[in-house]
Amino acid sequence: MPLTDLTLAECLAYRSEATAPAAFDTFWAGTLADSRPVEPVFTPVDSGLSQIRVYDVTFPGFDGAPVRGWLRLPAGPPRRLGCVVEFLGYGRGRGLAHENLLWPAAGFAHLVMDTRGQGWSSAPGCTPDEGPSGVGPVPGFLTRGVQSPETHYYRRLYTDAVRCVEAARSHPEIDPDRIVVAGVSQGGGITLAVSGLVPGLAGVMPDVPFLCDMRRGVERAAMPPYTEIAEYLQLNRDRTQSVFETLSYFDGVHFAARATAPAFFSIALMDPICPPSTCFGAYHAYAGPKQVEVYGFNGHEGGGEHHRALQLAWVRELIG
Repeated sequence: MPLTDLTLAECLAYRSEATAPAAFDTFWAGTLADSRPVEPVFTPVDSGLSQIRVYDVTFPGFDGAPVRGWLRLPAGPPRRLGCVVEFLGYGRGRGLAHENLLWPAAGFAHLVMDTRGQGWSSAPGCTPDEGPSGVGPVPGFLTRGVQSPETHYYRRLYTDAVRCVEAARSHPEIDPDRIVVAGVSQGGGITLAVSGLVPGLAGVMPDVPFLCDMRRGVERAAMPPYTEIAEYLQLNRDRTQSVFETLSYFDGVHFAARATAPAFFSIALMDPICPPSTCFGAYHAYAGPKQVEVYGFNGHEGGGEHHRALQLAWVRELIG
């Protein structure tokens, strides 16, 4: 697999030219103020696991709509735990109760958020997306409601993610001051959004993040999802300016510039889905303490389980 974008030296020198809209902070303050306060519900589930307790979670997301998740806790007497809140990649839902056990096996709480409208659309416990779809979107989520920031899909999804962190903080066994947010690809982009919208996080772990430096991503990526925007603009030639104005409200570069928590990034130089320069655009903009692990010969899979081991060591030192 060849390099898909810039060399490492060029990525280290690169700085994004993306500019945040003047109304960026006002837009997000208003969006989050409009959500309806409802207490999350944690329902115990018999998952068949003897060393991990699992809860089916429902919490209020955008406009109060119910969003689902799984909370996994290590077995044993109740105690205050550090927590990893995880957001998922493009097209993925929360899966099954017994999946994804690294963090509770290591002694941390783990809350994974279902992704509205993605994953198993017919599965029990999925989270639908009933927001506006916009006019003539191509398949996927990037163009859903892209005619304005108010109607765009990621306004709803980012709000869900903020509310997910609030749900974690409300649980009596989770220390609200020891929460790390994490995600791969789309989940990494959501993680960056949360880093700029939620104060007091203990840490941030974006892996090969999507939704960063988005115009460059659309112009450089060889594979979906960024190509959804290019396909949309092939059909709607007169909407280029308005589309990128909308997307600027959801660009991880701008959230990164407002973040303060320590961050541990991963970036892959042969990534055809999230061009590495776009990830470095967010990394260089990130305003808090930061470090990055670069995988020079990997694609969008990034560091895989090798990187999970590095994250585990990082989280243990941070909140263990």
